[in-house]
Amino acid sequence: MTPAQRSSADLNKNAKDKLPRHIAVIMDGNNRWSRQHNKNGISGHRAGAVTARNLVSSCLKKNIEILTLFVFSSENWLRPKKEVNSLMALFLNVLQKNEISKLHKKNIKIRFIGSREHFADKLLQLMDNAEKLTEKNSGMTVVVAADYGGHWDITNAVREMVGRVDSGEIVAADIDDAMVQEHIAIGDLPMPDLCIRTGGEQRVSNFLLWQFAYTEFYFTNTYWPDFDDREFDKALEDYVGRQRRFGKISEQLEEG
Repeated sequence: MTPAQRSSADLNKNAKDKLPRHIAVIMDGNNRWSRQHNKNGISGHRAGAVTARNLVSSCLKKNIEILTLFVFSSENWLRPKKEVNSLMALFLNVLQKNEISKLHKKNIKIRFIGSREHFADKLLQLMDNAEKLTEKNSGMTVVVAADYGGHWDITNAVREMVGRVDSGEIVAADIDDAMVQEHIAIGDLPMPDLCIRTGGEQRVSNFLLWQFAYTEFYFTNTYWPDFDDREFDKALEDYVGRQRRFGKISEQLEEG
């Protein structure tokens, strides 16, 4: 048995019923991986796309219900134009391939969150096609955050609620946490239990700010293209060893 197989076996034996329902991932380190391997910048993103595909398969095997991937942030538009164009071409290529049909055959639902104002029409159409094709699937959900930012998300939710106040549908006093949850992206899904960030940085980078209220975080120095099943199991082992208190104290949880 290989080390990776032993790791998976131990994880399944010790933590099968404690795995997170919803995992969010900040996929960082693609460019540094490229430099480390003396390759051009986009090669790291291509390798990262393969890693994302493999992670979806791993989550499916482990019965993880939801996987949210931070593919492209609102701030990524500020990167060099050549890199942005390459990223858009890669995104388009992935959606044009049979990747979506493969996910569909596995009963996986695809959802996109983020602003869609800046994407090309062809890309928007492919995103819409992927969502419509998989919308009735009842298995795992893969959420793709593209042109997404936590500030944008909260601002958009506030704008929608203010619109309801202006129309007379509600009054300002009606707005509470539950209503914000209704308007926030993926507010209908369980909030992330675990966020994994690769690449060595320890920040959330404007990702899912509202949704991360009680999320556990796992940071690794591993660059995203190198984040394999063994690295994933390390993150899960770390997660299941934590006690999630949600504001309570340990004694309260032990009392049941």
